Amino acid sequence: MATNLVSYAMQFLTPDVVGRIAGALGLNRSDTQSGVSAVVPALLAAFSGLADKPGGAQSLVNTIKQQSGVLDNFATMISGNNQSSFIERGSSLLTSLLGSHDQSVLTGAVARFTGLGQNKSGSLLGMLTPVVMGLIGRQIGARGVDVGSLTGLLASQREQIAQAMPAGMGELLDRTGLSTGLESLRSAAAQASRTTTAGGPFAQYTSPAARTPRGTTLGIPDWAYWALPIIVLGGLLWYLLGKPPPQEQATRQPAPPAQQSVVVGGVDVKNTLGDSLSDLRTSLEGVTDVQSATAALPKLEAAKTQIDKVSSLVGQLTPDQRKVVAGVVVPAMPTINRLTDRVLEIPGVGDVLRPTIDPVKTKLVELSGQPSTVGSGRQ
Repeated sequence: MATNLVSYAMQFLTPDVVGRIAGALGLNRSDTQSGVSAVVPALLAAFSGLADKPGGAQSLVNTIKQQSGVLDNFATMISGNNQSSFIERGSSLLTSLLGSHDQSVLTGAVARFTGLGQNKSGSLLGMLTPVVMGLIGRQIGARGVDVGSLTGLLASQREQIAQAMPAGMGELLDRTGLSTGLESLRSAAAQASRTTTAGGPFAQYTSPAARTPRGTTLGIPDWAYWALPIIVLGGLLWYLLGKPPPQEQATRQPAPPAQQSVVVGGVDVKNTLGDSLSDLRTSLEGVTDVQSATAALPKLEAAKTQIDKVSSLVGQLTPDQRKVVAGVVVPAMPTINRLTDRVLEIPGVGDVLRPTIDPVKTKLVELSGQPSTVGSGRQ
């Protein structure tokens, strides 16, 4: 049995496989690799939590037994014309196991910690659910998958799953009931690592004599008696010289509270905008000539429609909500500008894409709250 189920899964998901996943989902390799690294432990955590619930382990066993041929045909499935049906099948499997609410929670957690957006995160989960199940079945091997072998495997892997989880995701999954105790395992492992690094695995068992070296009084080194006044004086000078003037202190305003979402008229403005920017970026990255530009146009038009929808709701946003929206747009603008400049320099592409790109850039500048310069550059 493998000592680390996460590593076992990542060995199957080679750079070539990750590249195929990226192509199927319209993502770049770097974002896809980050997404895969988060989705694999997230799925294992959710399955581990499900196995602890009444009847959950048997449901997992029944589903895993149906995935025996997935691993052999995975590369073909995601490279052919049946990508959408494969993703939908994986999403349906996940829904049947977790329920629609918990699947939505899991998708939201992946979206939050990867930055891929709700739609892409859901597709990645749907694509990798059969793979992770197939790998579990293959790992258990000849003994056959049953409740005992499955729960034993997942229980043995809880610490490794916790360590592979992005920081904070385990806590979120624990809080929502999708996993059990993963964040505490992660914290304990991190603490053990710090203890080992600081003094070795047996540092806490040293004798009292060893902890009180020669040249000390009551365990306090002699040098501390003359160094302490210097430290105190340095701290006092730092406080006095680094303290801002009273007027500056009075004018400082607390930062507005961070907002996880901005929902107006039933539209999740922040997530809609994030997904649209992701689609815009990945579509532009694939443009190399007039033919690829024409192929990318429908997705660019769809992104434009969503950005227009967000723009139409700006008047209903509070000042703090507008800052949240600007916080989504501003970091993306340099990449969007670089990509649009590149594709519009390709002969013939400007005629195809400029009627879509220019209005999109104008809307994004407005949403960012920055002065508009669209149209002042190359034509």
